[in-house]
Amino acid sequence: MPEFFIFADIIGIIAFSISGFLIAIKNELDILGILIASALTALGGGIIRDAILSSAPFAFTSLYPALTLLVTILIAYIFRVYKKPSIERKWIFVVSDTIGLVAFSITGAILAIHAGYNFFGIIILSFITAIGGGVTRDVMINQVPSVLISDFYGSIAVIVALALATLEILHMLNEVTIGAVAFASVILRLIAFKRGWHLPKLT
Repeated sequence: MPEFFIFADIIGIIAFSISGFLIAIKNELDILGILIASALTALGGGIIRDAILSSAPFAFTSLYPALTLLVTILIAYIFRVYKKPSIERKWIFVVSDTIGLVAFSITGAILAIHAGYNFFGIIILSFITAIGGGVTRDVMINQVPSVLISDFYGSIAVIVALALATLEILHMLNEVTIGAVAFASVILRLIAFKRGWHLPKLT
């Protein structure tokens, strides 16, 4: 597995561990609940991704779970002051969640491309990898998955997948262009959050 892919996966796991922890704190979960929420957020999407690809989940064959646990323990002491209901609107949560979202969108899209998936397959695998853990976490704590209501959230995963698929067709997919897509996607998500962009609703 390319070093860039491993790097992106690690970044995603760390970032989603933080956002999972903050959501757990907001919902006043106990220490086990915090660990489960963080682990589901950080590893859930990757496990679903690998299952779709019919490969052993990378989280089960590496030190990723231990990494997630370590990060969770560390942030338990650093960010324990965030016990407010509006934690989803705090920048520490938004930035960490955005980085995790983009990193996992990239790993899902890259694996789909390497597996020879078509455009639709690339988008779906990228989307599931990016939001699978968060959805699993939200269902566990009985709240509406953020991807269904958050401003311009799931759209970022789709944009990342489309960009990487297009770069692959143009034979321009490399670490530099992937990095550029990642940077642009993070900035786009933060701008969307700051300005309150939303997809159109039917109500």
